[in-house]
Amino acid sequence: MTTATPTVAAGTQKTGGRGTSTAGRVRRRLNSRTATVVSIVIAVFWTIPTFGLFVSSIRPEDEIKSSGWWNFFTSPSFTLENYQEVLFGRSSSSGQLASYFINSLAITIPSVLFPIAFAALAAYALAWINFRGRDWLYVAIFALQIVPLQMALVPLLKFFSTGVTVGGVTVLPAWDLVDEQKFAQVWFAHTCFALPFAVFLLHNFMSQLPGELMESARVDGATHPKIFRSIVLPLITPALAAIGIFQFLWVWNDLLVALIFAGGGDETAPLTVRLAEMAGTRGNEWQRLTAGAFVSIVVPLIVFLSLQRYFVRGLLAGSVKG
Repeated sequence: MTTATPTVAAGTQKTGGRGTSTAGRVRRRLNSRTATVVSIVIAVFWTIPTFGLFVSSIRPEDEIKSSGWWNFFTSPSFTLENYQEVLFGRSSSSGQLASYFINSLAITIPSVLFPIAFAALAAYALAWINFRGRDWLYVAIFALQIVPLQMALVPLLKFFSTGVTVGGVTVLPAWDLVDEQKFAQVWFAHTCFALPFAVFLLHNFMSQLPGELMESARVDGATHPKIFRSIVLPLITPALAAIGIFQFLWVWNDLLVALIFAGGGDETAPLTVRLAEMAGTRGNEWQRLTAGAFVSIVVPLIVFLSLQRYFVRGLLAGSVKG
């Protein structure tokens, strides 16, 4: 008995030492000069297409159509006329993207806020409120992620156009929305498609929160709304930011959902619809296409850079306990 205990302890220490040394070697390799150089090379190659797009967007029309963007460095010349034309041009051949830019904002912002708000409430209920059928409900929400978006478009469109009728009785009437009112259909669709994934991620995040915090709050008389507002929300901010970035990118770059539920009219069509029209009908207008494409990526880039620190925290959340 006396000799066995040190042997086990020594073995444990030895195993722990091997694990620690292996993690240390991996960490040193990832922080080595070679890994840094490889990361820089990957970042440069990843950024080159975007940089070329930006350079092309500020070059004069005749130079864009006669030479590659890399010739900018040998004979530099730039102009902002492309952006002026694509944003505020009045001719039929111009992009006129200013109004479509506003439409994209009107679609994207509510389509990000609604699913995050609903998913946070649902995830808290599934993680910290005991009720009958909770586990089955969570499994059903998780299963909804496998439903292809394209398969749900036709039933959802029928729901908007004809409503819901059961046994000849109209349960929900048709929406009958026109012009800017169709934004509500797009918000509803994006919220439905985003909720399963958002609930799944936030539930996994919330379930890892220390249970002692919740018990202490209940002992102090805090209700579930108070706990959610004062304790849970500050702790899940990184996860909310990470989901918000993903949802913002998905909605901002979406073409199919917006085109189906909002239509292609000037009152409701987003940037993606207009850019698709420009590429299809005026594909030879490179100076406008490059300027329009760069306009469309500016806002997502700003959103990502402004929330980057929260995004990284959200990805690393749960890697360290305590």
